[in-house]
Amino acid sequence: MYPPSRKDFIALTLPDSSNHPYNNGKHRRQSCWRKWKQLSRLQRSLILFLLMLLLIFGLFSFPSITEQWRGFSDREGWLEVNDRGVRTIIPGGKSLSDQAAEKDPPPMVRPDVGSDTVEETRDQNIPMMPKPPIKKKGASKRGPPNLQKNVGAALPDAAEGEKKELIENEGGEEDKEEKIISWRGAMIEADQATEPPPSAVDKGPVAPVPVNPAPPEATGGSVDRLEVVRDTFRHAWKGYKDHAWGRDELKPISKSFGEWFGLGLTLIDSLDTMWILGLKEEFTEAKSWVEQELSFSKNTDVNLFETTIRVLGGLLSTYHLTGDQLFLDKAKDLGSRLMPAFNTPSKIPFSDVNIGKGTAHPPRWTTDSTLAEVTSIQLEFRELSRLTQEPQYQEVVNEVMKQVHNLGGKQDGLVPMFINTNSGQFTHKGVFTLGARADSYYEYLLKQWIQGGKTEDTLLEDYLQAIDGVKKHLVRQTGPNRLTFVGELSHNRFNPKMDHLVCFLPGTLALGAHNGLPGDHMDLAVKLMETCYQMYKQMETGLSPEIAHFNLQASDSQDIYVKPADRHNLLRPETVESLFYLYRFTKDTKYRDWGWEILQSFNKYTKVAGGGYTSINNVEDPTNPGPRDKMESFFLGETLKYLYLLFSDDAELLHLDKYVFNTEAHPLPIWPSSPK
Repeated sequence: MYPPSRKDFIALTLPDSSNHPYNNGKHRRQSCWRKWKQLSRLQRSLILFLLMLLLIFGLFSFPSITEQWRGFSDREGWLEVNDRGVRTIIPGGKSLSDQAAEKDPPPMVRPDVGSDTVEETRDQNIPMMPKPPIKKKGASKRGPPNLQKNVGAALPDAAEGEKKELIENEGGEEDKEEKIISWRGAMIEADQATEPPPSAVDKGPVAPVPVNPAPPEATGGSVDRLEVVRDTFRHAWKGYKDHAWGRDELKPISKSFGEWFGLGLTLIDSLDTMWILGLKEEFTEAKSWVEQELSFSKNTDVNLFETTIRVLGGLLSTYHLTGDQLFLDKAKDLGSRLMPAFNTPSKIPFSDVNIGKGTAHPPRWTTDSTLAEVTSIQLEFRELSRLTQEPQYQEVVNEVMKQVHNLGGKQDGLVPMFINTNSGQFTHKGVFTLGARADSYYEYLLKQWIQGGKTEDTLLEDYLQAIDGVKKHLVRQTGPNRLTFVGELSHNRFNPKMDHLVCFLPGTLALGAHNGLPGDHMDLAVKLMETCYQMYKQMETGLSPEIAHFNLQASDSQDIYVKPADRHNLLRPETVESLFYLYRFTKDTKYRDWGWEILQSFNKYTKVAGGGYTSINNVEDPTNPGPRDKMESFFLGETLKYLYLLFSDDAELLHLDKYVFNTEAHPLPIWPSSPK
């Protein structure tokens, strides 16, 4: 036996330290480490993998768990602990017993929770704790049941104290709205849009549902339809005044605004509508803004077409209706600032112009302008020349029409949708439509001829040839019920697709027939008017989709069907515009009844509590139409104006032998004689 070494001697003489309180943790760590080292590599890898999964799961679940409990605490109330025990209180410090005799306050919704919650004011000196979650029944909602899918609690309006219902948009529809930007003459992909990016105020998740009382019925007593239109306008104007005053467009759901050019588009677009409807108080407020706030001396790009038809047209028509020099002065200032758009090699104007810098350029994505853009500004520029006795405005737009008249690439009067600003030639030849990007070219051929006293034969020639081309190549009938519609032609291949924008055509055809053009134009107008009405009637909401497709097969199935990407409604005016013309010329009361049905549907599915109307995503789903949170300026400038004129018994109100309407429904006088 060997004598003990120094190390062994120390181990034998010193007390065992493994049980010492200061060494327990170290000993356990060493034991765990030895056990860990004894595991195989596969076992260690598996354990590490499971630990990572638990860590990742914990990180992802922590925010949702926190949010859930916060929602429970907000939603279910609080418990107060004091010397008398625990009692349930509601936010604001009042107990349930304290409020037994009080009316329940309107609930609030917090956008970060998205479910029934209560807006709280917590007293930091009162100890509170959340109650355990209790399952509750859904809160009762005001408004029709069809607007209550995915609805949260109601919002009390600060001004009116009335409830607003909320709905969360479906992600797919939201994505689709991001991709498309609407304008009067086209639907443009977002990466092609001339509209600037939304400002910070536009951002953020919002989804309140429209809340509205049931519209008055036409039966069971006399209804003043004109007063209903006025009330509709007042409601839309209230939303604009409260949340978007002086801005381009109202976002009625989020109670905010959108800016396109920063020119107060909705306000100016609405000026003549207010005058026609006799809304003196609203008109006076708007006029004060124009006088004190409207300035075109700003470094901003505007779209030539949109600014011309909405702002320049709106100012000119308001000048004619009121005789107020203010509006003509503003129109002249704007017109002079738009002129740089025509400084191109071909004299075909650029689509965009900076009204502050005096520079112009094509869209970011192409050197082309759309045909509707460059051929639907003539009524306004020609009238500006007549009023100011400055010929340059009329000269530049007449030059555009002259060039388009002489261009090759047409097919029986039908024109391609694009024209190059450098060469002055049509591009994308072989594609013909009366919808987006081409529609108002045909409209302005006729209306320029009427405006100028029916003396410009080239315009009439182009219009008549175009209508013959439409009848030859684009007009078809559905198989089931023989509805007449206008399709599209792409390299000699017919597409049974019709934009809602094409519903301007019945009114234009009727206007031509009223001015002595062939009688079969009116026959076609009546048939197309029926189809445009059916685009509303056959939808579950009673509102037309943006684009309809038609069934050419003889069968018992439906005439009209809608693709998912086309089922939105933007509050467009074209159908009620044509109803106005058809009623004025035929006095057939069915056109008034059709317009009344459409107005009722607007009030049922697009009216937003507190003010404003919103475009919707799905005309086929009355339970969830999907508010898009945007009220286009043309809803006030065109749609409601045409509805009022449709219901008015005053035949002298904007008599169609004295006025011609631009493509934004702004009336301009017909010239007594040809311009010098």
